[in-house]
Amino acid sequence: MAFKRVVVTGLGAITPIGNTVEEFWHGLSNGVSGAAIITKFDASKFRTKFACEVKNFDVTQFIPRQDARKMDLFTQYAMVAADEAVKDSGLDLEQINKNKAGVIWGSGIGGLKTFEEEVINFASGDGTPKFNPFFIPKMIADSASGQISIKYGFRGPNYITVSACASTNNAIIDAFNYIRLGRVQVCISGGSEAAITQAGIGGFNGLRAMSERNDDPATGSRPYDKDRDGFVLGDGGAALILEEYEHAIARGAKIYCEIVGGGMSSDAYHITAPHPEGFGAFLSMQDALEDANMKPEEVDYINTHGTSTPLGDPQEIKAIEQLFGEHTYQMSISSTKSMTGHLLGAAGAVESVAAVLAIQHQMVPPTINLFNIDETIDPRIDLTPNVAKSKKIDVVLSNCFGFGGHNATLIFKKI
Repeated sequence: MAFKRVVVTGLGAITPIGNTVEEFWHGLSNGVSGAAIITKFDASKFRTKFACEVKNFDVTQFIPRQDARKMDLFTQYAMVAADEAVKDSGLDLEQINKNKAGVIWGSGIGGLKTFEEEVINFASGDGTPKFNPFFIPKMIADSASGQISIKYGFRGPNYITVSACASTNNAIIDAFNYIRLGRVQVCISGGSEAAITQAGIGGFNGLRAMSERNDDPATGSRPYDKDRDGFVLGDGGAALILEEYEHAIARGAKIYCEIVGGGMSSDAYHITAPHPEGFGAFLSMQDALEDANMKPEEVDYINTHGTSTPLGDPQEIKAIEQLFGEHTYQMSISSTKSMTGHLLGAAGAVESVAAVLAIQHQMVPPTINLFNIDETIDPRIDLTPNVAKSKKIDVVLSNCFGFGGHNATLIFKKI
């Protein structure tokens, strides 16, 4: 059978560097750091005292208070991002076939804040089991996709993917496949995360995975820099409206770009460490290119996973060099996590929006805080240090890799 074409017709974002798509792009293109001292709780006794928080977020501006109190913060982010994307798409919700409209979301953890609060409340009491009646529906990760589908009445596929930091790329790949197989015509896809909590910071500190650059948070996330010391945790979310091409054309939709490929693989190596030769990353990118029927030389820009960890950054570059060969030195590479921090399961959504905007604006967002490139990285590679760069961009590849060895890659193409 012939696959149907899949296009992006709407975007939404709530991020540490902007609470709308427009604000997000302004932050990206100007190299703004979203990192600062944590305000959500007193982090003074933690090894890491800073993060990339969403700022100036008042949920009641978007969701009635009585409804918001039934949602964890990660679901609130999902609802806000999805709302912006739906409005941006111009979808006529009275005209589309809602039986052919789905919601496929991603989150690595889900309602961590809700879980933490309920456990603390129970542990600090007299042992009598008193739990919020909304505890379970607020905590479970699929509440985000469920709430979105309820709001818009979308009765097609509705679920959430959980594959650590690859979650959202997996979600978008699933949505892409449902549409190109003709199973649905429209899908809201994306991801959200709200893990900046005592348990979230404490847990990643226990793994020694996060930067401890407390004296200068703004430069804490520094992918590919020789002095990087771990990732910076971020929160927020983003949404994309994916649509079957002919359906979008028939309604006169604005089309940002086309999704042409998705690749997935497993490191099958270690629960937290990447494969030392970047083999899983190589397979994921190779699979995406094969799916898109593209040659490596057609890629103009790679939005890397680039978390700012000592192990992860060079392994991804090694995989890129192995797959792209000499073309590695012709294309642009950057990590937008240098600005947003690492949004865990929502990273792929935010970075997909960044990829789409890079095509729209013909500009590569920078890798900020890149002061001294890791000596293991070939200096010929264009890591887009510190300043955004205008460039002809037809094809963007976006990587996400997660604990457990999960790898997922997306390819976006100018239309």
